[in-house]
Amino acid sequence: MGNQYSKLEQKHQAFISRQKIFFTATAAAESKVNVSPRSTDAFRVLDEASTLYLDRTGSGNETAAHLKADGRMTIMFCAFEGPPQIMRLYGRGRILHRSSKEFAKLLEQHFDGNAPLGARQMVRLDIEMLQTSCGFGVPLFDYKDERSALDRWTEKKGPQGIEDYWREENVESLDGLQTGLIEQ
Repeated sequence: MGNQYSKLEQKHQAFISRQKIFFTATAAAESKVNVSPRSTDAFRVLDEASTLYLDRTGSGNETAAHLKADGRMTIMFCAFEGPPQIMRLYGRGRILHRSSKEFAKLLEQHFDGNAPLGARQMVRLDIEMLQTSCGFGVPLFDYKDERSALDRWTEKKGPQGIEDYWREENVESLDGLQTGLIEQ
């Protein structure tokens, strides 16, 4: 049976801190639903009602396009180790652009001022509701390590190569929605 909460309590924050992966889900009217896996190394709890993660370059930028068009977002954590549990954070998401003062401030406060090469934006979620459920159907997995492929790819591309990639691959969603990544 699921339990609903209006804010992140200490037990929820402790659960998040033990996870290695989370999933984001977004959609806009008439768009495909997007679900993306992310490493929790870039995830931060800001307070009891908001979270953020540092978003690195990927093959697409569906989350940004959907948040710009609609704003709804769900973040889900699953316990793949230890006691079973699923936790979903429902709310309104927004993109914090690299050039914004808010990005710079949060980067300094939560990431020691360091953005890895290829960090294209931050995604902030203002939580409207949190729900936990049993997670009995989630399989057990052992965490091995983080992948280094993205780091190697961004290093090979370099700063200009990353910006070129953004212009080519990250300004429009699969459904033709603008992401707002590159100012026109």
